[in-house]
Amino acid sequence: MLPRRSASLLSNLLFSPNPNPKPNPRILRRGLALWSMTKDPALESALSRNRRWIVNNQIKQILLHSPTRIDTVRSLQKKFKTLDLQGRALNWLNKYPCCFQIFTDNDGEVFYGFSKRMEALVDEEESIKMAQEPFMARRLAKLLMLSRDRRLNAVKLTELKRSLGLPDDYVVRVLAKYPELFRVTNRFGRRNSMEIELIRWDPELAVSAVETASIQRGEEPRFVCSLPRTWLKTRENFEEFNQGTPYISPYSEVWSDEWEQSEKRSVGAVHEILSLTLWKKASILKLEHFRREFGLPQRLNMLLLRHPCIFYVSNRYKIYTVVLREGYRGSKLLDKDPLVIVKDKFGELMQEGLHEYNRRRNQANIEKRRRKGQIFLKHKKEEVQENESESSLDSVEKSEERRRFYKVLFDENP
Repeated sequence: MLPRRSASLLSNLLFSPNPNPKPNPRILRRGLALWSMTKDPALESALSRNRRWIVNNQIKQILLHSPTRIDTVRSLQKKFKTLDLQGRALNWLNKYPCCFQIFTDNDGEVFYGFSKRMEALVDEEESIKMAQEPFMARRLAKLLMLSRDRRLNAVKLTELKRSLGLPDDYVVRVLAKYPELFRVTNRFGRRNSMEIELIRWDPELAVSAVETASIQRGEEPRFVCSLPRTWLKTRENFEEFNQGTPYISPYSEVWSDEWEQSEKRSVGAVHEILSLTLWKKASILKLEHFRREFGLPQRLNMLLLRHPCIFYVSNRYKIYTVVLREGYRGSKLLDKDPLVIVKDKFGELMQEGLHEYNRRRNQANIEKRRRKGQIFLKHKKEEVQENESESSLDSVEKSEERRRFYKVLFDENP
């Protein structure tokens, strides 16, 4: 709970129509450190990251950078610190037999590569990326159309490329195939000043997600509240905001200095950016890097907190993240891009391998204890009955473990 003075100040800061309040900076910092949105367990679950998934995805990328898709375990061991891991790399790889295979050459050097099933999944992901290139170009074009100058710094864009589903080599892979849409420029001649510029404005792309959904509903463009009807005061504030000035498309040329219009355009811009991402979420810090390009306010965090019907702000893992509420039903992402689906398959394969590893390890431990005389042989009938009971219990435990795993599986920066 916030102290009364800090809570009052923060409330005035969030909901006062004055766009330039002047609170005490010390109290503001203290208040922001303690205050956050009312927790939404479902969306918090959707934001949970599975560390094993992230590490294995990084190992997958290491292998993909090798021409033969094979590397030495010794070189992976050297990278363990950068992966924030300890222990032996070989032990880690052995935990995921469905994903990685280990083999030794004639000189005794230990190598690792993809398993057959993992190799097939990697090839499937690659084919999906090729098929999705037109959609990648579409998302990038729409993002450039949102910016003031129809151009974005390539270094900055790197921070959003994974959220947008762009590959590491998108400049060569995507931009080069659409010379009528994109151009790479460098106005200042510095290495970090390279920019991606939109050449041609496409009016068919200049339709926001809000406008598309409103057309499908047969009504004027307006935002949708994704909170329960029991949130009476919050929904009342939302309706007042929604019915004030008309919806302003973030693709329009309107850059009003009037506070209410500026607020509505900024909300529309963030809504559209999140709609373009694969997981309908983004780091607020990364969005703030594009404050000038997208005309976002100085205190972006305050803008998002003022509109809980549209956005959910979380400080999970001490990283401020904004989620588009309407993109989820509970913790389930509603519209899954093919790239998201194939990444989910990777998670399933990884978990299957981990279950197999744990099963073998458990059997080995039991056998070891039997050899030491710590486990005595039982009557055959009793043993059969016990095995059946353990099998049933094991099935329930595995089912529960899988449920928890898929509930928390997420990748902000896969």
